[in-house]
Amino acid sequence: MTRDDRLLEILKKLNPVHMQLKNESAKHASHVEHLGSAGFTGETHYKLIIVSDIFVGKSRIDRQRLVNDLLADEFKAGLHAFEMKIYAPSEYKRT
Repeated sequence: MTRDDRLLEILKKLNPVHMQLKNESAKHASHVEHLGSAGFTGETHYKLIIVSDIFVGKSRIDRQRLVNDLLADEFKAGLHAFEMKIYAPSEYKRT
């Protein structure tokens, strides 16, 4: 199973109504030197857009903590950068 697959599976716990995960590791290939063996997997840098009712009434920090806590094992296993855009359904407008 790839990290992409694992991330999507983990993030499903948030019951998203919309989720878009983009692997941007190729843009950061020059970072391999400081990532050790994790840098060679091509699974180190991601961008996420996620929309869920779970985020209603939560601050931006609480939303990020919730996602980061779910992904703690992935960060320990070489996930290096994870940019998040986290919305409640009423806040999200598709472009």
